[in-house]
Amino acid sequence: MTDTNTLGFIGLGVMGEPICRNLVRKSGKRIVAFDLAAEPLQRLRADGAEIGLSVADVIRQSDLLFLCLPSARHVRAVFEGDGILKNIRSGQVVVDLGTSSVSQTRDFAGQLQAKGAAWADAPIARTRQAAQDGTLSVMVGASHALYAAIEPLIRCFATEVTNCGDVGAGQVTKILNNMVLFETVNALAEAVAVARHNGVDPKLLLETLSKGSADSFALRNHGLKAIVPGVFPERAFSTEYALKDLSYALELAADAGIRIRGAELIGTILQEAIEQGSKDNYFPVIAKHIDRA
Repeated sequence: MTDTNTLGFIGLGVMGEPICRNLVRKSGKRIVAFDLAAEPLQRLRADGAEIGLSVADVIRQSDLLFLCLPSARHVRAVFEGDGILKNIRSGQVVVDLGTSSVSQTRDFAGQLQAKGAAWADAPIARTRQAAQDGTLSVMVGASHALYAAIEPLIRCFATEVTNCGDVGAGQVTKILNNMVLFETVNALAEAVAVARHNGVDPKLLLETLSKGSADSFALRNHGLKAIVPGVFPERAFSTEYALKDLSYALELAADAGIRIRGAELIGTILQEAIEQGSKDNYFPVIAKHIDRA
């Protein structure tokens, strides 16, 4: 890995913008950012970032490139064409912060390795507020040497950083994290629905559960902050994105010859919520549809 003087950043959505802002404020590096939307670029320019003209322009200017994109499809779009593969140089590093296909991750890493460059998967976990506060959890798939090189930069926006193994291991860990989260949120939604219809206050229910063995991050955040008040905004982690991430878990299980029935069920539940008009809402919106049923 060459000396890292300039960081590129592509993808300034709900999570990407605050992550990039933390890099601007804490890394001490020159930051060149790009997104298709003008508004986050303008805000980050005011914070001290420079604005790239295109994906290719950011790659050409950067020593290390962060990606924070919604799906494997979006990652492939910046990898192909006049993108990463065409413009990458020997010694450059790409760090993918999104949750993406494991097979695609390993394929792209192999293609970069053949050109003397490196790919690390570093999917992020926790909330939009955590992205703003710089307290994300990041699960990294990279060699020990590459992990050591990129960890200080990741700690500009994360308090928990775990080396999960070689390339792809970060994605496997994050995909399974999300699978467990979706199934837990569904259990909370069902518990709240049953409690409400039996005269028990949902807030009291979850606060009481938080004092016992049913306590979890999902309960304290998705349960008490979304399901109980019925707040399911857009521009949060949507039902559509949840189903996309779950599909990666189902793909991993199928490849291993394992049937994961709980994950299959939550996939059906997410799909039903999408069909009922909640595609763009924060995914705990499944609670609203359970209650209606």
